Amino acid sequence: MNVYPQLRKYLRSYPQWHFSPPRVQAVRRLRRIGSDYGGYFVDISLLPPDAVVYSLGIGEDISFDLSLIQQYGVTIGAFDPTPKVKTWIQSQSLPAQFRFQQIGIADFDGEADFYLPPKRDFISHSMIRARQYSEDSIRVPVAKLATVMRTLGHNRIDILKMDIEGAEYAVLKDLIKDKIEVGQILVEFHHRLSSVGIEKTRAALSALNDYGMKICYVCPRMEILTLIRALAK
Repeated sequence: MNVYPQLRKYLRSYPQWHFSPPRVQAVRRLRRIGSDYGGYFVDISLLPPDAVVYSLGIGEDISFDLSLIQQYGVTIGAFDPTPKVKTWIQSQSLPAQFRFQQIGIADFDGEADFYLPPKRDFISHSMIRARQYSEDSIRVPVAKLATVMRTLGHNRIDILKMDIEGAEYAVLKDLIKDKIEVGQILVEFHHRLSSVGIEKTRAALSALNDYGMKICYVCPRMEILTLIRALAK
């Protein structure tokens, strides 16, 4: 691997964090699951045979989900409320273990405005109003994580993957408030959005640390992180 592009990403990110970026707190043996674009780092040793995996925000790269299914036989609950994603999912040949639901995860039950991407060929929508998205929006169904878990009969989540375009802050806060048991969180933070900022990510990481989740991976852009429950050995 050419280290220079990775180094440039680090150097660009440091000033944003006032030279105090998130750092690894727990050293684990991690494995990258999925493509270069859609992959995440996971501690496979913490994956039980009956693992509960939730994938929040699907887009058009489900290589992470499919790799977990193919390699470890897990069943994945996949959640995305956007019509374009539903249409794309319906065009794919997917295993039975990939269980898609056209609903967004939020910190409340009901409906929410999802702002459209700035270009028609883009896929990402957001609950967050920011200049990176269109002013136009669609109304979609959303539910709390705890509500979905009760519906599906789950009392824990072993892997929670989140790429939900800025909604992660409210969902993580709600997860902590509801005392949801989660083994690993793989999250892309969107502090680059104009209405968010680094301090919101700092606050989220501080709250997760207090909740017992420790950082074991930070990507070069300091946006995608893997956290594990501190009690895991």
